[in-house]
Amino acid sequence: MTDLDDFTITIVGLGLMGGSLGGALRGQCRVVVGVARRPETVERALARGLIDRGTTDLADGVATADVVVLATPVRVILDLIPQIGPLLPEGCLLMDLGSTKTHVVRAMQRLPAHVQPLGGHPMCGKEVSGIAAADPALYRGCTFILSPLAHTSERAMALGQALARAAGAHPLVLDAGRQDFLVGTVSHLPYLLACALVSTADATTSADPAAWQIVASGFRDTSRVAGSDVTMMLDILMTNREDILKALEHFDAALHKLYHLVESSDEQNLRMTLDVIREKRREMFP
Repeated sequence: MTDLDDFTITIVGLGLMGGSLGGALRGQCRVVVGVARRPETVERALARGLIDRGTTDLADGVATADVVVLATPVRVILDLIPQIGPLLPEGCLLMDLGSTKTHVVRAMQRLPAHVQPLGGHPMCGKEVSGIAAADPALYRGCTFILSPLAHTSERAMALGQALARAAGAHPLVLDAGRQDFLVGTVSHLPYLLACALVSTADATTSADPAAWQIVASGFRDTSRVAGSDVTMMLDILMTNREDILKALEHFDAALHKLYHLVESSDEQNLRMTLDVIREKRREMFP
């Protein structure tokens, strides 16, 4: 197992994900360097003990890095990859935390030969964003997807896995296309469903002041992710459109089936359908 003690890790982007990762890794590697656009973000990360050193200068931040992690929205990651490649030291591992991987891995294929690329996607987060929401325990117990390229070395792969474990996560290696297909249904679709739920509640019940007095955990839990950062989610939706649209088609069919069963008062078939779904949910989360 790779030891991070002698490695300098630079995190570009000090929002929820980047700030949390810095806090999780600090003390487990030689130095955690944070790079952010705003000086006040850097200052806040330093004050909270999430990084050892910070800067707003990208070139300065990555100059001595052994590992660089891009922790920005996906389309910013895509813009950063060609900029950052020539700035990285020989043999540096470049990772990202983006929620979609196909476009990122494609961009990483054009990196200079001296850079080791590895796509990453930790399956964790909150519906709030920014350095103020950063939590070093955020990655603890989560699955950290790693998507290597054809020329990602075994050493770089081992280093990426060690970083995930150091943050408290469980690394899982998946091809970029496979991960996008899976998260399109289990991660990105739920965001749109939560948005539709909030929109429906607003359109149908918001005029009655009693509505929000009777809201319980069911609505709160199922609508929670609708509060996610819109910029981040737009990047996800626009870079995983095909898989999300396929998931939406399946959901639309399932919802229409339930609609027609209720509309026709077909209690027997409705019960059978709901029983099957209930058992499937139990299999998913025993």
